[in-house]
Amino acid sequence: MIVGYVLALLAALASGAGSVLESIGVRRAGAYGGSALDLVHLRRQWVYFLGIGVDLVGFTAAAAALHRLPLFLVQSVLAFSVGVTATISAFMGTRLAAPGWVALGVGAVGLILLGLSAQPGPAKVLPSAWRWVLPAMALVVGAIAWYVRRFDRPWAAQVLGFATGVGFSVVGISARTLDVSSSGWAILVEPAVWAMILNGLAAAVSFALALQKGGATAVNAIMFTTNTALSSVIGLVFLDDRVRDGFAAFTIVGLILAMSGAIVTAHFATQAKEPVRGTVAAS
Repeated sequence: MIVGYVLALLAALASGAGSVLESIGVRRAGAYGGSALDLVHLRRQWVYFLGIGVDLVGFTAAAAALHRLPLFLVQSVLAFSVGVTATISAFMGTRLAAPGWVALGVGAVGLILLGLSAQPGPAKVLPSAWRWVLPAMALVVGAIAWYVRRFDRPWAAQVLGFATGVGFSVVGISARTLDVSSSGWAILVEPAVWAMILNGLAAAVSFALALQKGGATAVNAIMFTTNTALSSVIGLVFLDDRVRDGFAAFTIVGLILAMSGAIVTAHFATQAKEPVRGTVAAS
C-alpha cells in the first residue's frame, strides 16, 4: 500500500509540472487565445513535448498505483496536482490569492482522510460489453472538444477542462480494470488498452485547446474535479472499490473537501493576476 501512495504522489507531481510546461509551450507558440489551427505551431516547442513526456511518466505511475489502490484515492491524489501547478505558477509570477492557498490546504486535508479510509485491493473485472464502451467514450470527448473549440468565451475553457476530465477518468478506469495477465500480442486486443490510448489522445487534445482559452491552474482544477468525482462514483459502485470498516464518513468528508478545495482553487486561479504581457505565464 505504501508503494501505491508513493506512485500516486509521483503521478500528482508529474501531472502538475507537465501541465505548466504544456501551458508555457502553448503561450510561446503564440497559440494562447487563438484558434485550434494555431496549435500546429506547437511542433516547434520542445517545452510542450517535454510536458507531454512528464505527463506520460505521471500516467505510468498512476496506472501502477491503480492496481494497488481504489480509484477514489488515486484520482483524489492526482487532483492535488492543482497545488503543484499553482505553486510552480506562483514562482513564475502568477500569484494565487490567499483564499486559494487555504482551499489547497482544505483539499490536502481531504486527501489525508481519503488515504486513511481506503482499502487496497484489485478491481472487479467489467463485463465484456461494458469494456467496449470505454474506448467509444473517446468519441464523446472528441465531439465536445471539436464543438467548443470555436468559442472564445470564458466558459469554453471550463467545458474543455470538463471534457479532459471525462477523458482522463476513462483512462483511469481502464487502467484500474486492465487484465495484466494478458501477455504478448493478446494485450493489443484488450479493450482497456485501446480505451487508454484513444481517450488519452482525445483528452490531450482537449487539454491543449483548454490551455488556449484559460490558465493551467484553473483548467487543471476543473479537469481533476471532474476526474475525481466521476472515477470515485464508478469505482465505488461498479468496480468493487472498498472503504475500511467504520471509515465511510472519512471517505465522504474527504471527497467533499478534496473536490471543494479544487473548485475554490479554480475560482481564485481564474482571477489571479497575470505577469506583465510578454513574459511567460503558466496560469
